[in-house]
Amino acid sequence: MLYWLADLGDGGGAFNLFRYITFRAGAAFFTALVFGFIFGRPLINLLRKRQKGGQPIRDDGPESHILSKAGTPTMGGLLILSALALSTLLWARLDNPYVWIVLLVTVGFGLIGFADDYAKVSKRNTKGVSGKLRFGIGLLIAAAAGTAAAWFHPAELTGQLALPVFKDVLVNLGIFFVPFSMVVIVGAANAVNLTDGLDGLAIMPVMIAAGTLGVIAYAVGRVDFTEYLDVHYVPGSGELLIFTAGLIGGGLGFLWYNAPPAAVFMGDTGSLALGGALGAIAVVTKHELVLAIVGGIFVAEALSVIIQVLYFKRTGKRVFLMAPVHHHFEKRGWAEPQIVIRFWIISLILALIGLATLKIR
Repeated sequence: MLYWLADLGDGGGAFNLFRYITFRAGAAFFTALVFGFIFGRPLINLLRKRQKGGQPIRDDGPESHILSKAGTPTMGGLLILSALALSTLLWARLDNPYVWIVLLVTVGFGLIGFADDYAKVSKRNTKGVSGKLRFGIGLLIAAAAGTAAAWFHPAELTGQLALPVFKDVLVNLGIFFVPFSMVVIVGAANAVNLTDGLDGLAIMPVMIAAGTLGVIAYAVGRVDFTEYLDVHYVPGSGELLIFTAGLIGGGLGFLWYNAPPAAVFMGDTGSLALGGALGAIAVVTKHELVLAIVGGIFVAEALSVIIQVLYFKRTGKRVFLMAPVHHHFEKRGWAEPQIVIRFWIISLILALIGLATLKIR
């Protein structure tokens, strides 16, 4: 919204800075960060007051969770989403369709998560909203997002799947592009949701992935960069750097209160929304496969659950001591901070590999 103040710059002056995506991305980051610091504590106090006993903890989880995490309020994702939405609406160009696609996917999945968190807290159990209902609504949101992305993509990219490293290769998915984008968005949302099991475990990899995708969005949104890197050009996608900067700022504001021991959990409100956001950005920028690299931690967490369930149904035995895989390491005696920080390190390495795909061919 503040972008339009650039018209007052008339080619010079301080307002001319508003024309630059990088300046507005920095402003979005600090707007979201300050928002988190200002409103974090009041929101936590409100959630504690409203949620007697905090988030219900699964009794089949690690024993340490039942004791250490009981009573902690949930829905802390509201802090991230509020900071993210405010910073994006203030600093992004609101005539950019990609901004609205990603923002509406984020809010949509956030509402699904909020309904689930609210049901858990109000009913005092861990079931929440029906999984089929959540999945179905998520598919509808993802279908709308995939259709909109295909509509606004350049004609030569519509329905195409870009391959990392093989930069001049496009796979024509045709009518299957929308179902594919649904898998990417819903899969990312649920993978992040599964990862959100330890204090700070999900939020830092989300911020790292968002930062990586933000750089990619900026690069593929500039014709000079795409010509140099020999990658596809998606006009207007650079504005998503502002969204990802707001996500990182809001995420850091949340992490201030989520660092062990957490004062608040992001809950499904945050994890579903942020996962959906990552999936939507990947679809818009045509880097769906790179998301699987950058978000490798989320992929591993989701695969650990799938493998565990399928193998147990087939053999009656377990591959992991407990799934998702971070609980497996807990069962093996790793301390929570060890798991969290090591997963952060792996996420950073995977992000660098993902960025390298822009240059490697």
